Amino acid sequence: MNKLKSLLILSVIITVLSACGNADETDTSNSEVASTDEVWEEVQEAGEIVVGTAGTLFPASFYDGEEGNQNHLTGYDVEVAREIGDRLDLEVNFEIMNFDAMLSAVDTGRVDVILAGPREGSEDSFGFSEPVKYSYSTMVVRSDDHSGIETLEDLEGKDAGGAATTVYSDIARKFNAEVVTYGNAPNEAYLRDVHNGRTDLVINDYYLQRLGISEFPDLDIELHPDLKFHPTTNNVVMDKEADVFMENVNEAINDMKEDGTLSELSGEFFHGDDVSQEPEEDIIEIEGIE
Repeated sequence: MNKLKSLLILSVIITVLSACGNADETDTSNSEVASTDEVWEEVQEAGEIVVGTAGTLFPASFYDGEEGNQNHLTGYDVEVAREIGDRLDLEVNFEIMNFDAMLSAVDTGRVDVILAGPREGSEDSFGFSEPVKYSYSTMVVRSDDHSGIETLEDLEGKDAGGAATTVYSDIARKFNAEVVTYGNAPNEAYLRDVHNGRTDLVINDYYLQRLGISEFPDLDIELHPDLKFHPTTNNVVMDKEADVFMENVNEAINDMKEDGTLSELSGEFFHGDDVSQEPEEDIIEIEGIE
C-alpha cells in the first residue's frame, strides 16, 4: 500500500442522512408497484444518485490519484455505490463533505444517500437498506500497557480521539472517557496521538483500525487483544418514505450478494476479508448504544 493511501486513512464516521421526499404515484422501470416515492422520481428524472462521502477514508472512500477528481475516487463504499447505480441504470456522483455535515446535507437535499449505519432512533426517521458490510468496534491502545485499559469500564477518565458526532465517541462518553475531537484529519493524527500519549485510545471499526495500524509499524500501538464490542452494519441510507427507491436498492444489493460482487469488492479493499458476511466472533453488546 503506497504512502498516499497511508495518509488518507481516516477513522470511520458512522452517521445517517436522508433525501427529501413526498408521496406521488407513478410507474417505475424497476418495479411493477405504483410509486408513491418522490425521491425515486427525482432520481430517475435527474438520471443520477448523489452520494455524500468523505473522500479521505481508506479503504471506504479515498482518492487513488488526483484529489478532487471523481475518476480517482475509489474505495469499498464508493465502488458499492457505483455498482448499485449501474444496476439501476443511473449515474452516481459524489459530494465530498465533512462527516459531521452529512445529515444536514441530506435534510437540505444536497445529497440523496450515504453508506452508513443506524444510530439510536435513526431508524424512526431514515430508511436503511440491507447491510453491505458487517463489522464491530475495537480500540487502538498503546502496546506496552494497553493504555491502562482491560475492560470497557477502564475507559473512565481516559482521553479518546474521535469526532464529535460518531457512535464511537458515544461509546467513549458512555464509559466516561473524554473525547478529543478532530476535523477531517488523516488517521495518522489519531494513531500518533495514542503513541505519544496525547490521547489514550481510538475507538473505531475493527477492519479499518487493523489496516490503519499496519501502515505505521513505527508506532507503539495495537488493537486491544481482548475487547470486541458493538456489532455494526453499513447500509445505504435514504429518506424513510423513499419506498420504491429502497426496494430497488435492496434488489441490487441482494443480487450483488448472490453473484459474489460484494465479496469480490470486499476482498479488493479489505486485504481478502469478506465484510459482506456477519463475523463469527463473540462481540459485546453495549446497552443504550445502537
